[in-house]
Amino acid sequence: MTASELLDALWRDYTAITPQAARIHALLEARGEPIFNDHVALRSYGRPGVDLAALAQPFLARGWLARDDYRFTDKHLRARYFQHPDAALPKVFISELVVDELSAGAAAVIDGLLAALPAGFGARDDLPYAGRPWTVDLATYRALLDESEYAAWVAAFGFRVNHFTVDVGRFASFADLAAVNDFLLAHGFELNRAGGLVKGTPAEYLEQSSTVADAVDVAFTDGVHRVPSCYYELARRHRLPSGELFHGFVPGSADKLFESTDVRR
Repeated sequence: MTASELLDALWRDYTAITPQAARIHALLEARGEPIFNDHVALRSYGRPGVDLAALAQPFLARGWLARDDYRFTDKHLRARYFQHPDAALPKVFISELVVDELSAGAAAVIDGLLAALPAGFGARDDLPYAGRPWTVDLATYRALLDESEYAAWVAAFGFRVNHFTVDVGRFASFADLAAVNDFLLAHGFELNRAGGLVKGTPAEYLEQSSTVADAVDVAFTDGVHRVPSCYYELARRHRLPSGELFHGFVPGSADKLFESTDVRR
């Protein structure tokens, strides 16, 4: 599987539970705007075999290189982004939940889910889109949700892309990111307002916004229930004083973007 084939597989899996993404693409393409993916993001539990390092392996094997690390203390997360020498390929942002910073009860629930994994599961080449490999009931999902929305999301959806991100800096018919937001709002999309519609500033070299995650039917052991799935992100990068485009991320903005999947908004 090539790098492009891996990305195609991620996109197919993502759009299957994120119907808004295909609609947004269609609207942008109808305006003649190019769709260039700035980055993809994945979530996981920080436990050996399925942690950030494990999710990174299929990307490292295809040429992506590790770049900066980030810490989100309030949400108990660590993250790192990866960049490919081929500028046409998107960056990859992988985060993991620091499980031991949760309560002993929540950690035990997560370890119970992971105990169901078959041997060698974390070494799968398709780990970034392997889906949910365990069963879970609604009460367990809600118990995790009370403590960590991120923990509950991974319990419900497993291993898959959390969002794709379009690079609005390549658009010609929008003056800025705010104009793209207005366009999406006019077409009925709900946007994440945590910290404002636009997170970040040109002075930070990165502006971002996102939709609110679609609610989709998820099969729990005690029935099918609708929970937020994935969202779509928009990013506009600015140039550093050196003239080089900024490739990193702004932790304060990313912290607010994580709330795009939060049912407790």
